[in-house]
Amino acid sequence: MQLDALVAEDEPLLRQALVAQLQRLWPELRIVAECEDGAAALEMLETLRPDLAFLDIRMPGVTGIDVARALETLSPRTQVVFITAYDQYAIDAFERGAVDYLLKPVADERLLATRQRVLARLQAGVPDRQLLDQLLDQLARRPAVAGAAPPPAWITASNGRETRLVMLEDVLYFRADSKYTAVVTADEELLLRSSLRELAQVLDPQCFRQVHRSSIVNMKAVAAVSRDDSGRGVLRLKNRSETLVVSQPFMSLFRGM
Repeated sequence: MQLDALVAEDEPLLRQALVAQLQRLWPELRIVAECEDGAAALEMLETLRPDLAFLDIRMPGVTGIDVARALETLSPRTQVVFITAYDQYAIDAFERGAVDYLLKPVADERLLATRQRVLARLQAGVPDRQLLDQLLDQLARRPAVAGAAPPPAWITASNGRETRLVMLEDVLYFRADSKYTAVVTADEELLLRSSLRELAQVLDPQCFRQVHRSSIVNMKAVAAVSRDDSGRGVLRLKNRSETLVVSQPFMSLFRGM
């Protein structure tokens, strides 16, 4: 049975190892996309609509949970396999849920068992969205990972030759700008050498969400979400006149708002 699959894992070595393992143990599975983060996974899912998506849960910025929630809009028939290093709390949730999981490091026996369950689910047709949503809600309420560093309260950014301390609560959004990242507050724009991907690894995901490949927004700064005449998603901010474009795959993250 020829199937297409996407693999989203932010650790390059783990991603390469899983792809090689899939090619060895599941040769009829065609890997159509390898993604280093959830943002890339959203875009590839909308374009390719594969049969199967292997999603690392703890990707920075757009998590595997976010991507799975978006599937109902982007690719309803795609089955999910989560890649996880979680403890028994999460594994119990998977065992009762509508998706499968692979525990890092992935054992051959587990991958072969997952293959059998996935094939059975694919024959059953469209995934059970109610069961999947229940699982995603449970995972989203999971306890904090022990030892995880708290998100920072401030960053340093440059304004010409001057280095400034900026409280993150004052940042409205970050925008990729050539080799730098623009830090936009209500009153000014500063420059930061960190990439959006690096920022996504440390920002509080409860406050900052990626809405485009080139922008991360502080959700507390959003006044409204809408669509323009062409159907593009648009964010209106509370303290700036400009609007931010939400690329189509990311609009699914605003479902229910």
